[in-house]
Amino acid sequence: MVLRNTGRAVRRAMAEFRARCAADNVPCWMDGQPIDYGAPDWSTPDSFSLDHYWPVSLYPDVQTDPAGWRASHSDCNRRRGNRAPAPGLGRVSRAWL
Repeated sequence: MVLRNTGRAVRRAMAEFRARCAADNVPCWMDGQPIDYGAPDWSTPDSFSLDHYWPVSLYPDVQTDPAGWRASHSDCNRRRGNRAPAPGLGRVSRAWL
């Protein structure tokens, strides 16, 4: 479901997405580490940033599609820029010491 880009509706949907991520303590989708949902603003490297799976600069038509939104660290989001996500190793099977 792509939202109508009315500004207000998109901002509300993004705020609801962030609230759900914070309530579920969703980790960064790029590195799997915890996100600091209590950080004062986006300038904190571990703070929440709404990342678009498909970069908006390359795929502007999916900018308002919540299916493409991911929870990430602001630092991870900035480093990735408009590049495709790097393939990760996946989830660890257990906590290794």
